[in-house]
Amino acid sequence: MFDENGWFKEGHGVDPDINVPEDLGAMAKGVDPQLEKAIETVMELIKTKGFTIPKVPAAEIR
Repeated sequence: MFDENGWFKEGHGVDPDINVPEDLGAMAKGVDPQLEKAIETVMELIKTKGFTIPKVPAAEIR
């Protein structure tokens, strides 16, 4: 596609916040490096920022 800025990939999507290269060898063994990095990142965020369960909103009166 072409727009006012020039050529761009159609359907490109969003660039990742954390770049984890695909490892097809690991994927063939049933290990997903991108999923592993996502879990590692979430666990680190829970340690550093904590986590509280959101309150359940009151039931809607109809």
